Amino acid sequence: MDRSSLLYFLVTSLFLLQCLIGYSSANLDINTDRSSLISFKSRISLDPHNILTRNWSSESNICSWIGVTCDSRYNRVTLLNISSMGLVGTIAPEIGNLSFLVSLNLSENSFHGPIPSSIFNMSFLEVLNLRNNSLSCSLPFDMCKHNLHRLNKLHISYNALYGEIPSSLEHCSKLDYLSLRSNNFSGHLPAQIGNLTLLRVLYLGVNNLRGNIPKEIGYLTNLLRLSVRVNEFSGSLPKEIWNMTSLTNLLLSNNELSGPIPSPNFVNQSGLHALDLYSNNLIGEIPPSICYLGSLLILDLSRNNLEGSLPDCLGNLSMSLRMLHVDENKLTGAIPSTFTKGCKLELIHLNGNKLEGTLPQTLNNCQRLGAIDIGDNEIRGAFPFWMETLPQLRILVLRSNKFDGTMTVASNSEQPFPKLQVLDASHNAFVGSLPDIYFKNFRSMINVKVKMNDDGDILFHDMIDLTLTLKGLDQFLDRLLSTFTTIDLSSNKFSESIPLSLGNLNSLIFLNLSHNALKGHIPSSLGGMKFLESLDLSSNKLDGEIPSGLARLTFLSKLNLSMNNLEGQIPQSTQLSTFGDGSYVGNEGLCGFPLTKKCEKSDGKPSPQQVESDREIEWDYVFAAAGYVVGIGIFSWLLLFCRSFRYKYFERVEDVFEKIFERCQRWKKRERRRRAVRNQARQK
Repeated sequence: MDRSSLLYFLVTSLFLLQCLIGYSSANLDINTDRSSLISFKSRISLDPHNILTRNWSSESNICSWIGVTCDSRYNRVTLLNISSMGLVGTIAPEIGNLSFLVSLNLSENSFHGPIPSSIFNMSFLEVLNLRNNSLSCSLPFDMCKHNLHRLNKLHISYNALYGEIPSSLEHCSKLDYLSLRSNNFSGHLPAQIGNLTLLRVLYLGVNNLRGNIPKEIGYLTNLLRLSVRVNEFSGSLPKEIWNMTSLTNLLLSNNELSGPIPSPNFVNQSGLHALDLYSNNLIGEIPPSICYLGSLLILDLSRNNLEGSLPDCLGNLSMSLRMLHVDENKLTGAIPSTFTKGCKLELIHLNGNKLEGTLPQTLNNCQRLGAIDIGDNEIRGAFPFWMETLPQLRILVLRSNKFDGTMTVASNSEQPFPKLQVLDASHNAFVGSLPDIYFKNFRSMINVKVKMNDDGDILFHDMIDLTLTLKGLDQFLDRLLSTFTTIDLSSNKFSESIPLSLGNLNSLIFLNLSHNALKGHIPSSLGGMKFLESLDLSSNKLDGEIPSGLARLTFLSKLNLSMNNLEGQIPQSTQLSTFGDGSYVGNEGLCGFPLTKKCEKSDGKPSPQQVESDREIEWDYVFAAAGYVVGIGIFSWLLLFCRSFRYKYFERVEDVFEKIFERCQRWKKRERRRRAVRNQARQK
């Protein structure tokens, strides 16, 4: 064999040997990935949809398994996504042997126990998403020192993680998304967080973090969203926070922050959409420079100790602003009258201050206005009839002010207040007769049908904060159901009789006309208000008998007819007999159960009217029971599809206040516990 032939033979042999070695090595590597995934599968105690049970078969190529993606060059597992499969179990430490893994997504399941330390040694990992499980452990103090240098997205929110946030996070220098919210993290926020200069999103809300917000957070100049809400942060707001000129959402509510709002040059914050400082201990005045936030959609400064007047320029800010919350402060002066055409305001909450003057009619320029609450102030003047043309108004709260005059001026609209669900004008000085013309036309209180709202409606209903008197007690509502309706005109000086038209409001749930000077009979038409849960007519001058039709109000759980001039026998029915004598006390002419005063003897035979009433009552109970079953079905449907319902828009809502997700989360945690108990029972 000549030299050239020998050389060719050697080169060819070497090439073949390398191919054989490479093939053997590739097989070894893919077998390592296979054994890692099989170990992972063995730790899953519940696979409710049998996805992994059926598909992750040892006989098939793992690169074809559901949730598994391999790269074409090395034939190694690079992506593992088994999110939202309802899986229950622990995470096997062998998961860390997937050494080529770039993205790991186990979110929206019910994994419990610790996060294996092997995960923090995966050098190629760029995305780690363990969100919304039941994982419980502390994070390694050196979690980013040795590996994870390529990590850019870390989602471990909605778990039960505890301990301090490790300062070594600064070594994960490529992080652009960090979410640790809704865990049990405690201690201080490390100043080293300011070294993550590529961060665009930082969510730390709903934990137990304390101490000052470090000034180094101002180094995060690329940050778009910052949420540290619902923690125990104290001290003053660092001025450096305004160095983050890219911010769109700044959510600092429900902490113990003190001192004044730093008066920055808000011109540099032209892209800020949401500023949330709700429920802190802030003092001083609202800085006028806040009006330079020309893109602001939500401003919430409520439940602080702010003083002074509302800046006049807030009216101009309303060209972008959708929601204004400054309730429960110590604000004085008048409400600005600078609301111009094109105003985009949808919610205005000014209650619980010391505001005075009149309600500015320029609010009529805010044609999108859905709710206005100016309760518990010192506003005076006539009832705002001009508001009846606002096409979207659903909530009008005027309670505890100094309004006076009549509510019965001739209407300027064929359909006044077309969407009004809540009218609270209690504790004022209104006189004359009740507003009959409105009772005839409140369309949202007549034949309301349950329906799913569009995204804007859902956002609107969940951004409501109301304190209303319901069933005799002040109750705080943090959201508004589309079927919630109430009228409260109590503690005024209304006289005359109760109009028959009030019975038209057959979808009304709460009605309070107490502490007025109403006279005449209780109209029998009230018996048609079939969804009424609370009726308070106490402390008036009503006379005559209690109409038997009230016995048809099968949903009624609160009734107060006390302190009137009613007489005759209390209708004997299953419904009205459930109320104690406190519902009827102070009516000298009333008799019969539950009062101790007995009525004069009769022949003992029920009147034809009573017989007919009893028949109606029986059928009403049948319909009520059917409605209850249907209601349970609707409620169960919402819970069952809570995830898809939530994901349609909750990521957007979280950009404002994250309220809705937390409600579903509380239910889901309870459901996890129930499933775990069932699984244990099955295993036994």
